[in-house]
Amino acid sequence: MTDEITLELFEHLVELAAFAFNPEEADYLRRELNSQLKAIHQLEAVSLREDVPLASHGVTYTPQTRAGLRKDVWEPCDNPDEILAQAPQVRDGYFIVPDIPHTKLD
Repeated sequence: MTDEITLELFEHLVELAAFAFNPEEADYLRRELNSQLKAIHQLEAVSLREDVPLASHGVTYTPQTRAGLRKDVWEPCDNPDEILAQAPQVRDGYFIVPDIPHTKLD
């Protein structure tokens, strides 16, 4: 893993994600990503004992402490017409979203 997200790598990732940033936004985001990367490297440097179990969200959940799964129950919305009225485009009760432009990858 590289220690820095270079300008070339950042521009490549922006192109792959089809983002459009002005120069100030791009510079800010690249700096922030590099700060995050630095923090990850600092965390990787923390030594742990071999017997420390992997944990999700920093907390080791056991069957006794884990919350049970909730039932998957459909609950209708009280005001679907009000919510749909806020959308720029709606058809047959569904939001219409623009197509995502993409290019064919070789």
